[in-house]
Amino acid sequence: MFKRIEHTQIPVTASILDAMRSLEMSGVEIALVMDQAHRLVGIVTDGDLRRALLKGVAMESAVEPHMIREFTRVTPDVGRAEVLDLMQARTLEQIPVVNADGTVAGLHLMHEVVGAIERPNWAVIMAGGKGVRLRPLTEHLPKPMIPVAGRPILERLVLHLVGNGVRRIFLAINYLGHMVEQHFGDGRRFGCRIEYLRETEPLGTGGALSLLPESPTAPLLVMNGDVVTQVDLGGLLDFHSRGNHVATMGVRLYAHTVPFGCVETQRGRITDLVEKPELTRMINTGIYALEPTLLERVPAGAEFPITELFTDCLSRGESVGAYEMAEDWIDVGQREQLRMAMEGMA
Repeated sequence: MFKRIEHTQIPVTASILDAMRSLEMSGVEIALVMDQAHRLVGIVTDGDLRRALLKGVAMESAVEPHMIREFTRVTPDVGRAEVLDLMQARTLEQIPVVNADGTVAGLHLMHEVVGAIERPNWAVIMAGGKGVRLRPLTEHLPKPMIPVAGRPILERLVLHLVGNGVRRIFLAINYLGHMVEQHFGDGRRFGCRIEYLRETEPLGTGGALSLLPESPTAPLLVMNGDVVTQVDLGGLLDFHSRGNHVATMGVRLYAHTVPFGCVETQRGRITDLVEKPELTRMINTGIYALEPTLLERVPAGAEFPITELFTDCLSRGESVGAYEMAEDWIDVGQREQLRMAMEGMA
């Protein structure tokens, strides 16, 4: 998850020469300065060392006076989207990952956070819904733009896609769509190319796919715009390809506890009693991978639930995959789920 840090750490007693050797060995242009208790007390970058040498500081001099004591750091539980946001906002190439006791857990590197390899896959995020169940929050704000921990839900999804190597993203918009366009623009400041599928009338969870300007050449990612998740999109795409599926649905085990004692009966007699049983089912998470050929089956300009596409594939006997997600996932379409997402990201 994080960059290995064996060669990035130097003691607080190290010299400038020691720091330069660390940079050479690690290849990450940053050294982590540790105290005797192995706690991170500062950082020194390639630029810091060059500035010191230009001032005439000797190579054998202590590095401590030249290290930065106030620096950006994150805890291990901070997600990729938040890390990318910090890097872009503060023009950083590296951010240390620090445990609560001050020890180092790892190092985030920009090229790894945004994805070392750009994927050929495009993504479509359905962001045109009115969010009726969340009124009055959505009376003047589109549902995907509701902030969770200071960042709109839709921005979290975009940054997550970018972090997984997806660089071409289409946002399907309708209700208050201008607010989405104003926020994202062409996507440049988010590290991707963003285009818009403008619905003149609601097209459901799949109809906007007919508005794509051209057909993709690789499996297409489709996501609902009201989910908060860190799903492994690379894992989903790999699963889709390995299984030779025409369509793959992200699924998740959902458990519900019946708040009453339940009774099993047969012919008017009780056969069993179960106190508040827990029922489990696999649910649709609103995250999909589709083969490009399936887009021909989406009717143009008509409301179309994407689940009908899956039903059609099953009726034809085609292989449809179910990718079980282990990562956190919350559908914020209702107030209770939105509250859970906000509390979970606090």
